[in-house]
Parts: sequence; structure tokens; C-alpha cells
Amino acid sequence: MDFSVIYKIAIGFFLGIIAGVTVGPAISIIEPLGHLFIRMLKMIAMPLIFFTLVLGSSHLNLKKFGKIGGEIILFYCLTSLIAACIGLLMALLIQPGLGLSLEGVAFTSTAPPSLIDTMLSWVPENPFKALASYWILPTIIFSLSFGLSLSYLKTSKDRHNREISTTLVSVFEACSEVIFKIVRLVLEIAPYGVFALIAVNIGGKGLGIFFHFGKLLATDYLACVTHIILVYGGLLMLFRISPIKFFNGAKDAMLTAYVTRTTAGSLPVSMKCANDNLGIKKEIYSFSLPLGATINMDGSSLHMMVVAVMAANMAGYQLTLPEILILILTVIMASVGTAALPSATLIMLVGVLSSVGLPLEIIGLIAGVDVISDMMRTLTNVTGDLACTSIVSKINGAIDTKVGVWAKE
Repeated sequence: MDFSVIYKIAIGFFLGIIAGVTVGPAISIIEPLGHLFIRMLKMIAMPLIFFTLVLGSSHLNLKKFGKIGGEIILFYCLTSLIAACIGLLMALLIQPGLGLSLEGVAFTSTAPPSLIDTMLSWVPENPFKALASYWILPTIIFSLSFGLSLSYLKTSKDRHNREISTTLVSVFEACSEVIFKIVRLVLEIAPYGVFALIAVNIGGKGLGIFFHFGKLLATDYLACVTHIILVYGGLLMLFRISPIKFFNGAKDAMLTAYVTRTTAGSLPVSMKCANDNLGIKKEIYSFSLPLGATINMDGSSLHMMVVAVMAANMAGYQLTLPEILILILTVIMASVGTAALPSATLIMLVGVLSSVGLPLEIIGLIAGVDVISDMMRTLTNVTGDLACTSIVSKINGAIDTKVGVWAKE
């Protein structure tokens, strides 16, 4: 998402406030425009997840992955799990959205299935039905299976299998480009959808809604800071790495991530910090950091759990334990499929909220303040990539203690 679109969304957000205050409840006449925006988000969400995961997993070289690759994945998954739990706890503590309802949205809860039935449902009987029904976990499992199978064929001794893999990867790369083009087109109309959703809710509820936006941002920032200090700092100390020196060495990448709001765009600075400041060997960071920019999105995991709790509060619904477990797992796997682009989490929220039947209208409401939240989420993502890379490097004796922050007295 380029800055012109960000500015347009901000303008749509503030014009929606003005229209809602000025016109009042009668502004509900433009509500279909907001629903159209939500439908378009739903249209692109599942294809985006599918193509992103298939391509990402197809490029993994399973034969060269090895011990270090396994350790990197382990720490990425561990920190993502903890991030989702911290996001949940902070949201339950601060309760964003409590006392606020969504205009024109009715929520009807259904009896939750048993844990066994839930786990069985993760394996799709029909992958196409899973895609069409917004069943995100079955879709993710099928996508990863498909992509890893392509990766296996790519290194096969059979020439025919290698040709099949190359052809299919090329097709998926082309389809992915088309999907990203559609994503950009949908984001171009986002300002109008945000305008309609904000105007309708302000018209019905007044300016008190801003209190809830503030609670959302406060929850996000507090959760991210807690995660960075306690989780990353704690893990670094556990493996005898000075957190103070680490953060000093990583600060350039952290600042770049906060300003640019893109993990992928911050990658060159992250690599420079890893090499020059943290003394990490190139053979590790050249693999772990690009991988982390693709699959390690702790800030996104935090945020998606916070938004899920906020959506439940706004719908007047109490999440059950099985639903919370489903949300945590869905958030972790959805963060793997989150594109390393500004505000990509907004699209992934469609699948996360749909996994437990929560209303999607909240996505349009929070889009106007997403920029502020996204800055801190991206900083968290990049910090996590460098922290996990440093820990794995320490375990494998791949840190040069004579350079960068380690050489300073």
C-alpha cells in the first residue's frame, strides 16, 4: 500500500467523521458502500492466503534446510504462539470495544463443536469448499501441503517431475502477481468503504467511538512493548545475550521498520545490523531474515488476537475456550501467510474473524487508525526476526564477538 492510498484512507476516515456528525442517523443510506468494501476484502482474502503460502513453501529447499533451519522455525513458531497469547491477555485486560456495538450487524452464536471434531475439520475433505467457505485453517494446511510437494518435486531426480514443478511454480507466480494487482485495486476503493463505515457508525453512536479506537491502539502498543521486553529480552538473557547490547545493535532496523511499516522493505537494514552490529555470520542471517520477513509476524499475531476480542465485545459475544484455541492457532498460521507489506494484516483478518464467525465490519472501522498500529507491529516483527536469528547464531557459535556492539566496552 503506497502512501497516497494511506492518505486517502485517512481522508476518508476523517470525512466519515464529519459526515456522521453532520447528517446523523440518516447517513445509514450509504451503508451498502461499506458492505461492498467488506465483500471485496472477502473476495481477495482466501486467494491471497492460498497463493502466498503455496509460493512461499515451494521455494523452501527441504534437503538443505537442516538443523539451523529447524531451529529458526522453532523459535519463530514459539514467539508467534507467545505473541498471540499476550495479545489475548492484553485484550481481555483492557477490553477494547466493550460497550460499543456495530451498526446493522446481528451476531448469532452457535454451539461450538467438540475439540476432536474441530481438529478433524482442519484437514479439508474438499479444498475448494474450504476456500469458498473461508475455512482458513484447512486452506492453510492444504496450501502448505501443495507448496511443500512442489518443493520436493523441484529437487527430484526425475526430470519430468522437475519440469512439472517448474511449470506449476511459474503459473502460481503469475497468479500471485494478478492477485496482488487485485489487492491494490481493492485498496484503491478502501477510502470510500472506510468513509461509509465510519460515517454510519458515527451517525448512529456519536464521537464516543473514538474512545474505543484509543483503547485498541493502547492495547496494541502495550502488547507489543510487553512482547519485545519480556519475550525477546527474556529469551536473549536465557541464551546469555545482553538485551541492552542487542537492542543497541538492532535499533537502526527497528526504527526503519517503524517508519516504513514494511518488514520486506526493512530487510536490507536488518541484514546490515545483523552483519555489522550483531556480528552474525552471513550464512545464517541471509537465510533466517528473509524467511522471518515472510513467516515471522509476531506483531500481526498480537494485533489479530486483539481485534478478535474487540469484535467479540462489539458483537456482545463471550468467546468460549475452544473458540479461543481456534483463534490462537488460526492467528499463528495466518501470520505465516501475511504479506510483508504495509497493512496486509487487514486482509488476513477476514480469515481470522471468519474462523469463529465474528463480524467482519470491524475491519473497515479500524482501517482508519491501522497506520498507527501497523508501525508498532512492524517494529515488533523486525525485532523478532533479529532476536531469533541472534539466539540461533549463539547456539551454533556463529556470532563474532569482536565486531559491532560486542566489541564495545
